[in-house]
Amino acid sequence: MTRTLGTQLRHLIELLDSAVERSYEHVDASYRPRYTPVMRVLMRENSSTISEIAIAAGISQPAVTQTVSRMMEADLVSVSPSETDARQRIVQLTKKGKRLAPKLEKCWEATALAARSLEADLQLPLGAVLEDAIKALEQRSYDERIAAARKSLGGP
Repeated sequence: MTRTLGTQLRHLIELLDSAVERSYEHVDASYRPRYTPVMRVLMRENSSTISEIAIAAGISQPAVTQTVSRMMEADLVSVSPSETDARQRIVQLTKKGKRLAPKLEKCWEATALAARSLEADLQLPLGAVLEDAIKALEQRSYDERIAAARKSLGGP
């Protein structure tokens, strides 16, 4: 049976994320791969609002809010109201988050080396293919492509 694109992508993410998650166990058993975009922004900016993190990390605001909540439970970040705008919340690394940062940078270096090793085994660079796919979908969404396919098949 031929695997569909969605099945292949989910399987690829499963293979990558499970290995990355195991690598974090050497650093902190509570750290999860989904924390990385938020962690990277806070390591660079020291403190940011939820919306600033979402923009800088390229992920949705609800995803950042959910991730920050989980990171608070792991004592990696703290959240406080903004002094200038009560509607905004300021996110900062805790002492534990700051102590973890240099260890995470080593993990990310190892992950980058592993990614280069994987790409060396492929006919095409995976990162470039993914970037091209993202750009193509930003130009013409998958919704539009599905609608066009349905129309070409005579469906609604």
